[in-house]
Amino acid sequence: MRAAIAMLAAALLALTPAGAPPAQAYLMGTTLPQAGGCPALDRWNLSLASPLSRRWSTSLPTAQVTLATVAASGSQAQLTEIEQAITDSFGVWSGVTGTTFNAANHPGMLAPLARVSAANACTNDAETNADGLNTICFNQSSLAFSSGVLAFTRVITADAPGASVGASDAAVFAGQILDADTLFRNDGQAKFATRAALGSAPGAYDLESLLTHELGHWLGFDHSAVWRAVMFPFAPPPGQFLGSRPTAQAPDGPLADDDRTGIRLLYPDPADAVNVGAIRGRVLPANPFALASIPAPGAGEAVTGIFGAHVVAVDSESGAVAAGTLGGWSCNSAASGTVQFDGSFAIERLPVGHNYAIYAEPLTGPAGPADFSEGLNDLCGGAAPACATPAANTNFNPRMQPAGP
Repeated sequence: MRAAIAMLAAALLALTPAGAPPAQAYLMGTTLPQAGGCPALDRWNLSLASPLSRRWSTSLPTAQVTLATVAASGSQAQLTEIEQAITDSFGVWSGVTGTTFNAANHPGMLAPLARVSAANACTNDAETNADGLNTICFNQSSLAFSSGVLAFTRVITADAPGASVGASDAAVFAGQILDADTLFRNDGQAKFATRAALGSAPGAYDLESLLTHELGHWLGFDHSAVWRAVMFPFAPPPGQFLGSRPTAQAPDGPLADDDRTGIRLLYPDPADAVNVGAIRGRVLPANPFALASIPAPGAGEAVTGIFGAHVVAVDSESGAVAAGTLGGWSCNSAASGTVQFDGSFAIERLPVGHNYAIYAEPLTGPAGPADFSEGLNDLCGGAAPACATPAANTNFNPRMQPAGP
């Protein structure tokens, strides 16, 4: 059986359970089920019987200035150096505790990293070209490389059980990722360097930083509005590595707590008894008539809360951002199955035993609504007649309501 599929793309720029889930921690990719109902989280069906396949194209740009390594261009040592950067980037995400995407507790979930020689190994420019193979490419052109885009990832998901593309297995659930491909710019407008070559490659972007970000999209993330997060939509400046380099003791060192919260939400470990806290609420205008000027998003649906606000949980003791989410909606699969724009949010998979301060802010900083438009618009899919996503509300000043007795 082959059902319809959905294609998502997320670029890096230079500079669902049953019930009534509201907007969850982090902005995740979602897919509307073909049979109707609430948006389903995009994620892999991790199975030791069918590990996540991954490969990379050894066809590299001919100009050494485009992909800088210590080893000589075109040599076996250069390929090994690049492959190590890819392996390390996967290791960052698989080093987070409290998740089933964990190499220590779930060895074998990742297939060995394979090599392919084709320059056009990431040819998913249209649904008909989807091959069900998950690939990283450095020497393939695409119209998606608009001004400022350093790298981007295309993710293809199933909108019904049984859907498949190319070599992928048939999907078990709506939202299952069937294909992921990452492309790096190869037109000479950007330079990338491995860890060892970064110091001697002026103007180069750290390859490992960009790979770690793009692999977040592989796993089902959209972008994060937390500046320190790896999934922030803008890359660290040339010559810099975001966070700390991964080590054997801290393989997830480059990630922010916001990133860790996100992967725990996508791939929760049922044995985890620590990261099980949740904070839920609504972001509402002090004057409900302030929403009267916002057009109704669909057939009879009304905007009854602030949509697209960045809601952040801060650990009161350390002052660190534990997680953030772009809130403003909820959906009850047992009722209408249609998204309600009621200002709801839920920040989940938080460590228990901590106190958290919560605040909401409009997306008026370096990353604005346009940087999250795909993830927000996916809540309705663009085709459901009873649902159309309103614009993210940036016209508000936050005010905290005092706690009750």
